[in-house]
Amino acid sequence: MKARVHVMLKNGVLDPQGEAVRHALGAMGFDKVDGVRQGKVIDLDLADDATEADVTEMCEKLLANTVIESYSIEMQG
Repeated sequence: MKARVHVMLKNGVLDPQGEAVRHALGAMGFDKVDGVRQGKVIDLDLADDATEADVTEMCEKLLANTVIESYSIEMQG
């Protein structure tokens, strides 16, 4: 069993890394980018009996700072 967790800063939270990427893209001539939000992807190899609830608990306790980040989970058989 595998799970993929996408973690992103919540809307309204400043994203200095995303802004740095947007600025660098503009400097390289990619002037059609109005904004960048940068996040992270976490791939987990899980035991066969793991559930989405288990992964949710992992996110809530460690993988995401739920004060400023949101997350989504994709379970893969």
